[in-house]
Amino acid sequence: MKTGWLVVNHFLATNKFTEHYDWLRKAAENVDIALILKTGVDLMNEIGQGLLSSEPLPDFVLFWDKDIRLASALENLGLKVFNNARAISLCDDKSLTHLNLAGQIPMPKTICAPMTYPAVGYPDVSFVKRAVEVLGLPMVIKECYGSFGFQVYLANTLEDAETLVKKLAGTPFIMQEFIDSSKGRDVRLQVVGKQVVAAMYRYNDQGDFRANITNGGKMKAYEPTEEQKELAVTACSILGLDFAGVDFLFGEHNEPILCEINSNAHFKNLYSCTGVNVAEAILDHIAKNI
Repeated sequence: MKTGWLVVNHFLATNKFTEHYDWLRKAAENVDIALILKTGVDLMNEIGQGLLSSEPLPDFVLFWDKDIRLASALENLGLKVFNNARAISLCDDKSLTHLNLAGQIPMPKTICAPMTYPAVGYPDVSFVKRAVEVLGLPMVIKECYGSFGFQVYLANTLEDAETLVKKLAGTPFIMQEFIDSSKGRDVRLQVVGKQVVAAMYRYNDQGDFRANITNGGKMKAYEPTEEQKELAVTACSILGLDFAGVDFLFGEHNEPILCEINSNAHFKNLYSCTGVNVAEAILDHIAKNI
């Protein structure tokens, strides 16, 4: 029997997260893999002090966190890590996602905010007006790090944008054109091992421009187009992902426009919507590649 470590965040211990860990461990049993739960706290001293020799190393690591330093440390031990540290970092930082896919995958026009420091802030916000001249209004402002749509904002006026930017000073963020044709709706494609294994259409009929289920959006099963599938797989390949949730907006003529990519996307809603168990697809992929 193969063994693997399921590495998770020690501090995300609510049912919303732990139930996904249970699904992954159950899926591992189905392919004759013993998946052992480890947290960043469990591994912190062992890696830092070189004490891993006291415990046999696993055959692989299923990394269900965004701690790229820990993922890199595990890779330095010679372990195969799914997803790898570089892929996670490129997804976790929305500006890096855009920079690495620019010119290869259709995306909204995007401007990375100039760097500042929390103690300095933005005493000069004239760059916001320049961004509005390029991107138009309303304008989407996204923190580079965030999940479930919580760190995504819509600025309807220049004054709104300047106020948001001042509040975010010291926090990395990007500014993007608003895709009006996709207001309150998008589609999530789950990619595993260069295949789209499931997809769902998400929509918000309560006026929110975001379609995230956590923010009150609804969902239904969706049959993606060949173009959507091809772009999703291509984007994952460019970023080096073994699996990911890929979100597309709808352009004016329903052409796919990449919104973002999640390296360890939650899959309970996808299962409820489509009946596809993504945990099983992920562990099947790992079993074939270790």
